[in-house]
Amino acid sequence: MSKKSGNKKESKAPKSIQNRRARFDYHVEETLEAGIALGGSEVKSLYLGKAHLTDAFVKVLRDEVWLINADIEPYDKASHFGHERRRDRKLLMHRKQISNFERKALEKGFTIVPLAMYFNEKGRVKVEIALARGKATYDKRESIAKKDTRREMARELSNRS
Repeated sequence: MSKKSGNKKESKAPKSIQNRRARFDYHVEETLEAGIALGGSEVKSLYLGKAHLTDAFVKVLRDEVWLINADIEPYDKASHFGHERRRDRKLLMHRKQISNFERKALEKGFTIVPLAMYFNEKGRVKVEIALARGKATYDKRESIAKKDTRREMARELSNRS
């Protein structure tokens, strides 16, 4: 018998950095992938998975899109010219995409939130942003109840085997 050769190329990049709080607090209407302008030490920190999007939000200022309050920890091995931890970072999008998202975000109840940061196939850092509407308290309770029932069903199925 011959051995099966595994030609699958595994990515060495870390798993994406998720903003789980955004999916809990908002109904996601539309998503979009955007590039981000970063310094070298920031990319290395992201590669190690040392970032948080929990308090982050996206704002359109003077026809430019900015990621505000995203926390990228300083890279340990960087020289004293490292990066600021919570600085504003510019998102790279086409002008039509910016104007379209800005117009939709001005509608009542909508906001733009970052959902994830990840490395794409080319090794570039991308940010998934979403046009979202805030959830009411009863919607959050409903989400929690659905997760609990799903977890209970999975537990029952695993106990049967």
